[in-house]
Amino acid sequence: MIAAADLGASNINSPALWTGFVCGVVLLLLFDLRIAGKREQEAGFREALSWSLFWVALSLGFGGYIWVRHGGQAGLEFFAGYLLEKSLSVDNLFVFVVLFRSFAIPPQYQHRVLFWGVLGAIVLRGALILAGMALVHRLHWIIAVFGFVLVYTAWKILFTSEEDDRLPIDNGIVRWVRTHVPMTGTIDGPEFFVRRAGKLLATPLLLAIVAAETADLVFALDSIPAVFAVTDDSFLVFSSNICAVMGLRALYFVVRGALLKLRYLKPGLAAILTFVGLKMMLWRWMTLPTGTSLSIILGILAIALVVSLGKSKSA
Repeated sequence: MIAAADLGASNINSPALWTGFVCGVVLLLLFDLRIAGKREQEAGFREALSWSLFWVALSLGFGGYIWVRHGGQAGLEFFAGYLLEKSLSVDNLFVFVVLFRSFAIPPQYQHRVLFWGVLGAIVLRGALILAGMALVHRLHWIIAVFGFVLVYTAWKILFTSEEDDRLPIDNGIVRWVRTHVPMTGTIDGPEFFVRRAGKLLATPLLLAIVAAETADLVFALDSIPAVFAVTDDSFLVFSSNICAVMGLRALYFVVRGALLKLRYLKPGLAAILTFVGLKMMLWRWMTLPTGTSLSIILGILAIALVVSLGKSKSA
């Protein structure tokens, strides 16, 4: 992250790049919607793995374009932001596991909930990123506040009991929707609304999406500030975050079986948040090259995964 006095000085202010990226995201989402809309059965592991690799390759290719077109520093910042946000987005996958279990969503309908949940997350995060950038470029000291939020979030991850993982499905917004929106008690198909006796009723699939979006709002407020530890370029903050979220639907079907076995993944995420949080809190005195930050984040994540996999095999 560059010095506060230089905030905005190195931004990629390219209207063509902004327009091209947003249009590309919209086209990819329409393509993904077409696939999700036609699917009538659960995605298989191989298919999900292929799509997950496709989204990762697309993001890496875009990062490579940034590197070639706008320089190695911009490329490093994109990849650091992408890796950071991709790691932290794993919390969304934990929530999806809880949601589908709690609302008894059949496997063949989960892809629809995931698609609309990811779409809502992209819109929500886009708005929050733009608001966060406005704050950072006007109030430089807000970086330290963001850092404190991240350290506090890390503390919550480490010391919150597993039972609290159920909280996203029972927040105030979910309870309000459940109380005020006419709703069926069962899932009879892939639709979010059904008409019975001439009356339009919501289904539990809609309630699951509401729960997913409210949970993502909490995670977004925690994770989005983290990217400011590696870049303050408006476009790189936006694009790295959106690229990290885009492939969550496919990634869920790849890792859902192993997700709950990765017992040290959450402590690893807490360590990453602590590192970037302290880096932001000490921005006046602590300056690390982007490559160093990227290596530390990657190292923490690799250790968490290796130890988790080792423990699961020995259990």
